[in-house]
Amino acid sequence: MPLFAFTILLSAFLLFLVQPIVAKQILPWFGGTSAVWTTCLVFFQVLLLAGYTYSHLLARRLAPRRQSQVHIALLAASLAFLPIIPRDFFKPAGEGDAALRIIALLAATVGLPYFLLSTTGPLLQKWVAHRFPEKTVYRLFALSNFGSLIGLLAFPFAIEPFASSAVQSYAWSAAYALFVLACAATAWQARTRGGEPVAVDAPAAGAAADPPPRFADYALWVVLAALGSIMLLAATSHMTQNIASVPFLWVLPLTLYLASFVVAFEGRGGRGWYDRRWWMFPTLAVLVAMAWGLSASRGVLDISVAIPLYSLGVFLACVLCHGELALRKPAPKYLTQFYLTVSAGGALGGLFVGLVAPRNFPAYFELPLTLALLAALAIWLAWGVKALIGPALIASIATSYYGLTYRQFLQDDVLLMKRNFYGMLRVRAQGTGDLEVRRLLHGVILHGEQFVRGPHHLEPGTYYARTSGVGLAIESKQARGPARLGVVGLGVGTLSAYGRAGDLVRFYELDPDVLELARTRFDYLSASKAKLEFALGDARLSMERELKDNRAQRYDVLAIDAFSSDSIPVHLITKEAIELYARAIAPDGIIAVHISNRFLDLKPVLANIGAATGLAVRLVSDAPSEEFGASGTDWVLIARDERVFDAPPLADRVEELDPRPEFSLWTDQFNNLLDVLKSKPLAELKSVLLAD
Repeated sequence: MPLFAFTILLSAFLLFLVQPIVAKQILPWFGGTSAVWTTCLVFFQVLLLAGYTYSHLLARRLAPRRQSQVHIALLAASLAFLPIIPRDFFKPAGEGDAALRIIALLAATVGLPYFLLSTTGPLLQKWVAHRFPEKTVYRLFALSNFGSLIGLLAFPFAIEPFASSAVQSYAWSAAYALFVLACAATAWQARTRGGEPVAVDAPAAGAAADPPPRFADYALWVVLAALGSIMLLAATSHMTQNIASVPFLWVLPLTLYLASFVVAFEGRGGRGWYDRRWWMFPTLAVLVAMAWGLSASRGVLDISVAIPLYSLGVFLACVLCHGELALRKPAPKYLTQFYLTVSAGGALGGLFVGLVAPRNFPAYFELPLTLALLAALAIWLAWGVKALIGPALIASIATSYYGLTYRQFLQDDVLLMKRNFYGMLRVRAQGTGDLEVRRLLHGVILHGEQFVRGPHHLEPGTYYARTSGVGLAIESKQARGPARLGVVGLGVGTLSAYGRAGDLVRFYELDPDVLELARTRFDYLSASKAKLEFALGDARLSMERELKDNRAQRYDVLAIDAFSSDSIPVHLITKEAIELYARAIAPDGIIAVHISNRFLDLKPVLANIGAATGLAVRLVSDAPSEEFGASGTDWVLIARDERVFDAPPLADRVEELDPRPEFSLWTDQFNNLLDVLKSKPLAELKSVLLAD
């Protein structure tokens, strides 16, 4: 029994630890968008379903000796996948279906090892039920989820801050090899019960009296598991698209999701700690608060409120779903069917959020829809318990109301709304006459605007006004003659308004839909006198290819402004990224990085990178009048030679940025979002989490 328990614990630890390890490595290849993590979760959930299917069929169709032989053979074959390092072959070269490419990459990198890890829980529990019929196998399910929790929590706090991505991959691969040995030993032992051969799917003691699950049972298992999965993915997407797609914000909701299984299935006799009478009231209250938060503060709820609220919501909603699953679990004889059905529900939920919703919903409607469905489910669960029916009815009405409010908020004054792998885009029209403005929003964040008519129609505004850091940098270079401008992040093409005859403006844009909207709904690109070029795909990968092929552009100014909603693509502001940009500019060129952000203070990040690379770093803060569309901004300007900043009009506007040793140096291997949080409550939480 100890060997079985150890193998299940180790497999669960590796099963969830590998997810952030691999996802973080491929995140920069696909623009750093939060959809990368969602797609990874979908892949892992589908492969989990495949593993549970294998476990079910293996236990039912093959004799124990044959089960052992097949499983050991697959374990040996999986060693060929080690070490789990993504191959450069899968780096995207431009347009294409990013989601399908990520799935193919994951299958080639960690497919068979992850598949076999996913089989371990149900398969070994089945073997334990046969070999040790007196044991409560559902406690092993809680042990499995506990191992997963350890793996997830270890990554952001004990692994990521201290080990590079390559070291993480090699260490995980070594631990997986140990798992292969342990699992092979359990498979060898599972051939017999107490020294005697076991018949195919032999019943455990007392199993004859256990009634088989009905169709209604299977259907309810699927629904409960799917709702929990959808809540996890939808809430994670909601948080990461507006802050940053980083492992900590991936791991937090997933950890709470797994903790809900422990709460539901741990306890004497596998009964768990879930009691509908005590859990439903707080769950309903938080569901309503989450629905309210979708459109509160114009959709930009402060993260000191949003992260705790939506994290708590994931936990309580999943305890509700998984607690009800635990109350309805079958006898051990049917445990592989149970796990298979629960896994199918989780996979269906993942496919809905990761693949179906982005292709069919024009906006992020899956979260409000899920909140309303959970409240409606609570009515059904509470039926017959008078104290619960009233709160469930009120919560159902409230979540539906706030869901409709959120939908109306997104559709107000909208000319066009569309969604793809990279996020949600909206074109809005506001104002009248010469003050009529057309705006492009990514999520809930403005990504550029233009006056529809009037004298300021072609004037650069918002974050790119002539008084902004990037505006001053461009003006200083254009004073000498034709200029070459590079722009990472197209928006509505505002920076092309600076282009004159003889100038070159080259845009790097990840999302092809942004380019289409900039061309068809705004006039900056068509009116520019400069030569315009466009490179679709991740900017770093595009620049790397250009430098490798001796097609370096030698920009006079290279502007970096590629936020997705309010999320930071971390891989675009690491030490390696800045060094790449420095190779792409002229000797006296300027890198202009837009760091205006509601939640994060990125000045120390760039100051420390400048000190580490020997580059000069300056800050330009701008607070113009917003009468004609200019916004307050912070731009950090970086150059090889500090004398670049002595030229007018920069000389009177730049401020020195001193390095801050108390903040970590951001690299591709190490970057800590918690360091730069502006929110005081979360900054205090950071100090607690990272305290010695």
